[in-house]
Amino acid sequence: MKSTLPGVPLFQLYGENQHWPGTDLLHCESIPARSRLHHWEIKPHQHAELFQLLYVQRGQAQVEVEGVRSTITEAAIQVVPPLTVHGFCFSADIQGHVLTFGPALVAELEQRLGAPLGVLAKAACYPLGKDRVHLRGLIDTLQQEYQGSAPGRAPLLEALVTALMVWINRRQQLGQTPRNRDERDRQLLGRYLRLVEAHYREHLSVEDFATRLNIPSLQLNQLCRALSGQSALQVIHQRLLLEARRSLVYTRMSIGQLSDSLGFSDPTYFARFFKRLSGQTPNAYRRSVQPE
Repeated sequence: MKSTLPGVPLFQLYGENQHWPGTDLLHCESIPARSRLHHWEIKPHQHAELFQLLYVQRGQAQVEVEGVRSTITEAAIQVVPPLTVHGFCFSADIQGHVLTFGPALVAELEQRLGAPLGVLAKAACYPLGKDRVHLRGLIDTLQQEYQGSAPGRAPLLEALVTALMVWINRRQQLGQTPRNRDERDRQLLGRYLRLVEAHYREHLSVEDFATRLNIPSLQLNQLCRALSGQSALQVIHQRLLLEARRSLVYTRMSIGQLSDSLGFSDPTYFARFFKRLSGQTPNAYRRSVQPE
């Protein structure tokens, strides 16, 4: 996958080039877990479709966002939207976490909250102030749940992320208009990703999605390739693959039932689709992720 800017790496997670790992809709790790491996410096890079929240509990973080540098010296949350060029340099005593999630989780949160999460569309830093103890407990609980496998893990994780987004959302005013073409393109891609999330089981064509966005299909493909490194069709296929993986891990549906639930008319075609994208048959993937 190529970056939209020369010399700026485009990662899923920093230092990793494979597609989104596993079946979770979010990834949570401590800041030291990754930054220690890179001598406390995360050089400027981008993420195609992923949103990130950098939670600084204590310590110091030098933040670079689109060439603008600032320093976090108190408990705060930094929002990093997809395709934003960003980098960090941390003090050795840094404590905190990085939450990463894609458009699927954003769509679920927006449906639950009943409104677009405009707070995620713009990079910004939100000091925690008097809420620092409350937010620390919330994020610590989220990290513990993410690392565990207790019953009810998925709904509890979503509830915790929802609470976190409500807090951030209250700190940001909505309704800002796009200021330039680049920002309009990013918002258009966001609209497409949300449409895919709502309709991926229907197997609509790229032309159908383009019509709903009121743009030519060629423009939609160019937009997706420029901003995400994938074609418009690949975006749809990756969402189907993610849901297939989740179902293979977390349900006992047969391949035929799974095929039907994802809108495939033929289980054989679904199996070929899954193997072409993942390199494994559905049954082989299910066996590979089952605990021994």
